[in-house]
Amino acid sequence: QKPILLQGHERSITQIKYNREGDLLFTVAKDPIVNVWYSVNGERLGTYMGHTGAVWCVDADWDTKHVLTGSADNSCRLWDCETGKQLALLKTNSAVRTCGFDFGGNIIMFSTDKQMGYQCFVSFFDLRDPSQIDSNEPYMKIPCNDSKITSAVWGPLGECIIAGHENGELNQYSAKSGEVLVNVKEHSRQINDIQLSRDMTMFVTASKDNTAKLFDSTTLEHQKTFRTERPVNSAALSPNYDHVVLGGGQEAMDVTTTSTRIGKFEARFFHLAFEEEFGRVKGHFGPINSVAFHPDGKSYSSGGEDGYVRIHYFDQQYFEFEFEA
Repeated sequence: QKPILLQGHERSITQIKYNREGDLLFTVAKDPIVNVWYSVNGERLGTYMGHTGAVWCVDADWDTKHVLTGSADNSCRLWDCETGKQLALLKTNSAVRTCGFDFGGNIIMFSTDKQMGYQCFVSFFDLRDPSQIDSNEPYMKIPCNDSKITSAVWGPLGECIIAGHENGELNQYSAKSGEVLVNVKEHSRQINDIQLSRDMTMFVTASKDNTAKLFDSTTLEHQKTFRTERPVNSAALSPNYDHVVLGGGQEAMDVTTTSTRIGKFEARFFHLAFEEEFGRVKGHFGPINSVAFHPDGKSYSSGGEDGYVRIHYFDQQYFEFEFEA
């Protein structure tokens, strides 16, 4: 079965995200367009138009009513999923790097970059209180003095957020008080991506230090390490198998100087328990920036520096078992 190719962006993909049921796939890129697709056949359902800069992050709430996007145009926007209407515009002082709905879909968080003399902050808004949106005042703002946040997700039950930083640190911030509950540093370089397991008990991190690591969501205890020979941009956990998929490649500036085989633009599959690589999937013409498993585990998607999103279905002829000795 050939992969489904989604062509809806002019520039490199920054994040792809399934909704909870998995019937929709949201894609954002370094262009101002936010796309939503039917994941079953790759048909484009619509776009959310309004951003004026690169869109770094996207999230959909539990029942797919609302979509949240964060952009380099210094704004975080809330959309009606069905109509594409913009419901809220939250202006910031710097680019919005990560965003997400909590479990109930009532509270949103987003982090802003440290740039142009502005601090890196995580802001929390309660959508049930319109005055917060109207006044653009979050009910809580956590400053991150040391190192900017490069990836963040809500922890189990929406009690905390788990944030990965530029210096490789992981922090767990309380969503009520804003204090740091746990701090660990297992990565030596920037954390590019964090994705939770289906039951939220574990999460996997992808880092520039050429590894992806598995952690416990509540204690941030380090469990497993998946090693490669290139920076890992994104990693995702299969919902029904002990599999983890890694996407990456070298920095975009080094890409043209190496052959595609050396460039290593395949998605790579590792066994969760044994930390061993067991398969690779080719396809992209540049580094993979984001990977995501379908919630039913029967397919996965990858978005690359080449601006394409590919949906791959698992079947017998799926993996190319070829390894260099």
